[in-house]
Amino acid sequence: MAKYVPGTYEGIGRGYRGKLIVNVAVTEEEITDINIIKHKEVRGLAWDLPTSPIEVIPPQIIKYQSLNIPLVNGADLTSSAILDAVAAALKAAGATDEDVEKLKEAPGPEAPEPKDEIRTVEIAVFGAGAGGLAAAIEAKEGGADVVLIEKQGITGGSTARSGGKLLGAGTKWQKQQGIYDTKEMCYEYLMEVGNRRGDFMDAAKNRYLIENLNETLDWLTTMGYEVQDVEAIHVSMQPWRVHNSMGGGGQTNGQGGEITTPMTHHYVDALGGEIVYNTALKELLTDEDGKVNGAVCERTDGSKLTVYATKGVILSTGGYARNKEMCARYPVAHYFSTAPKSNVGEGLMAAEKIGARNFVHPGIQVVYTSLTCGIGINDESGLIVNQRGERVVNEWSYQYHVSDALAASGSNCGWYITSGEEPYGGVQYGFKQAVEGTSRDKAADSIEELAAMIKCDPAVLQATYDRYTQLVAKGEDEDFGKPARFLHPIDGPKYAALRLHPCVTVTFGGLETDISARVLDNEGKPIPGLYAAGEVADTGMFGTEYPTCGTSIGGALFYGRIAGRMASGQSML
Repeated sequence: MAKYVPGTYEGIGRGYRGKLIVNVAVTEEEITDINIIKHKEVRGLAWDLPTSPIEVIPPQIIKYQSLNIPLVNGADLTSSAILDAVAAALKAAGATDEDVEKLKEAPGPEAPEPKDEIRTVEIAVFGAGAGGLAAAIEAKEGGADVVLIEKQGITGGSTARSGGKLLGAGTKWQKQQGIYDTKEMCYEYLMEVGNRRGDFMDAAKNRYLIENLNETLDWLTTMGYEVQDVEAIHVSMQPWRVHNSMGGGGQTNGQGGEITTPMTHHYVDALGGEIVYNTALKELLTDEDGKVNGAVCERTDGSKLTVYATKGVILSTGGYARNKEMCARYPVAHYFSTAPKSNVGEGLMAAEKIGARNFVHPGIQVVYTSLTCGIGINDESGLIVNQRGERVVNEWSYQYHVSDALAASGSNCGWYITSGEEPYGGVQYGFKQAVEGTSRDKAADSIEELAAMIKCDPAVLQATYDRYTQLVAKGEDEDFGKPARFLHPIDGPKYAALRLHPCVTVTFGGLETDISARVLDNEGKPIPGLYAAGEVADTGMFGTEYPTCGTSIGGALFYGRIAGRMASGQSML
């Protein structure tokens, strides 16, 4: 057993969003108290829910006097950070490396014996992100017997990991900031963006969504959700209609827990709703008439849960951003993703097996961004080329428009070409790192040399550079219409290429549903007893580029509500 010097000691671990600092109190032989005194972790995923790591792990460490504590599934980084921080504090208290290793092997909580289970409810909802929570809340408030089944050990899904932004049009928050907007303007914008490179948009579903966006925002506020302010997600986009959750703003991740945490509390605490964690959907069940009447699930311990649902099954299992095989049809094979590791398309595949229509969409939400300095997701607007060295877009446009153009050109990356003199801190930092050789970005004394370093045809990159230089001198972008003030010169003597890596978040397409959130079969007919909302059923909601932040969460919330109401026998909104 470890021997400590009695007192209180500080330890530091690194979580999802940076440092996590703990104070650990010990006697000579025991850990008596653990307080997490500073962190920037995501609400819900890390704290403020009964299954969040900050609530779960410290009491278990104290109870078992062990660091052999299971990580919370879906919150691995925060869980590990707590354990690492406590280990560091114990070392400060006098524990040796050997002592800490023994604590990591000491008996911890015993997992229950795996046991198969069969149960019956009225409505089974799969996926506890924004869409699933909305569906479960509406169904529960409609008087139905509901179970919400989540693959991970926490609620929130992709929403909690997002920037927590919601779309609205003509809202009271916009009016408070003097912003003029209407539902018709918002609808026309979404339809125009969605159909730029094909006929992808379902007019009825988008119209229904826009007509009820603001009411859904008001619905959220009844559960404790708050709007901080309204912003333009890119300076070129007017009017401002992106509504930030508290603490949000700009291109940040992790504020979506401000949406899903109040929803979880409302469902569980106010309505007495049930959530089954660490349980993944594997198969949908149907009766002799083809009605979906349940599902077979697999728990993380390997046991099987069979749920029969007499009124219906609602799928809100997220997209497939973490499924490399399903994303392989896009030119982003070497992408990274901020989506949960659980987003592998299980709900989509299960529905497809019973005859649901799966629209294989040619687009995906991808943003090309620098891992060195973060450029690509803000308003930087210098010369951007694809991996062949070609310019393909007006760089001063919404980041998803830029990324869509790069993807459409068949490029797995982008390159930001600069001499570091542009008025953007991120570009200047990235240029400095490239010149000093402290990043994986490239720097050279000529465009020809730079082309060789990024493995594109020197003649192509030189021609692109020469043409861009001509446009800068003219003060007019005759090729893509970028405003003259953003035609930044690239004069050397050093030239850098800052690599823009693809990041995939929201996936498009998936199950086709009608405005009642009913899943359609391959003949366009509703499958009895099966409803869906969110990324698993985004057909008709997106074109090849993501139109604006807040669209995906807004759609998931609204059609989740519709699914819950329809499955429980209520009227539509």
